[in-house]
Amino acid sequence: MNGLVIKNTGSWYLVRTDDNKNVECKIKGNFRLKDIKSTNPITVGDSVSYIMNEDGTGVITEIHDRRNYIIRKSSNLSKQSHIIAANLDMCFLVVTVTKPITTTVFIDRFLASAEAYRIPVSLVFNKVDIYDEDETEYMDALINLYDYIGYPCYKISALNNEGIDVLKEKLRDKITLFSGHSGVGKSTLINILIPDAEQRTAAISGYHGKGMHTTTFSEMLEIPEGGFIIDTPGIKGFGTVDMKPEEISHYFPEIFKFSHNCRFNNCMHINEPGCAVLEAVENHYISESRYKSYLNIIEDESDGKYRK
Repeated sequence: MNGLVIKNTGSWYLVRTDDNKNVECKIKGNFRLKDIKSTNPITVGDSVSYIMNEDGTGVITEIHDRRNYIIRKSSNLSKQSHIIAANLDMCFLVVTVTKPITTTVFIDRFLASAEAYRIPVSLVFNKVDIYDEDETEYMDALINLYDYIGYPCYKISALNNEGIDVLKEKLRDKITLFSGHSGVGKSTLINILIPDAEQRTAAISGYHGKGMHTTTFSEMLEIPEGGFIIDTPGIKGFGTVDMKPEEISHYFPEIFKFSHNCRFNNCMHINEPGCAVLEAVENHYISESRYKSYLNIIEDESDGKYRK
């Protein structure tokens, strides 16, 4: 029998069957031995085959081919990676410029990983109601930057229900991953989009201060207007996985665009003569923050910092 993984608690997987029933499943005993170097060989969004036990639970026996997935370096150093979600139409990366701060390095690492699997990403800037003049100016500068590159950006206040209608329209009939740091307001936003979701939220101090983990497992939630949201626990860092240094520029659209004009085909855009990317950075056609993120990922992948 086949089904869709809609929740992962770490020890159990909730599988939605073809006839819309939910079955609690575990993994077949030898599943982890099949060259899957991940903390979670199965993830929310996976299409799987399973067999039923006499007690009404199931055993997952096979993962069907994924069309894409979002992956990051696992916080468990004994494993290589952690797959956040699979088979996505798009991602919403929820960011805040303060309380907590979402750095451009974090944003760029997420975007590069999504680019590697051709998953469209939109940036959702939450908590606009609490920003002072300088913070608002910084947010607008980030929006100008990422919108120019080609990433749609939205300004919202989940607490005050501002800017939500535009998101609802974008989410309709899509499978969308919500990701971001703890405390950026993902759960508050999801509770507005799906009133009966009942996602746990932190106290007000969590909204205005540092993030607290309120989501403890990944779950796929159905949107009343059609489509699904995949809610995931907040993540502190985003280590990229298995990116070849010479391919990383492909995952930065503006760098890839200028790289066609480099003198050498194998230019790494670090210190080579005739590098069009370095010239574009110098002339502000490529932002310094994006270029630093590019170098940051190259350094990680070159020295094996994010490998087993």
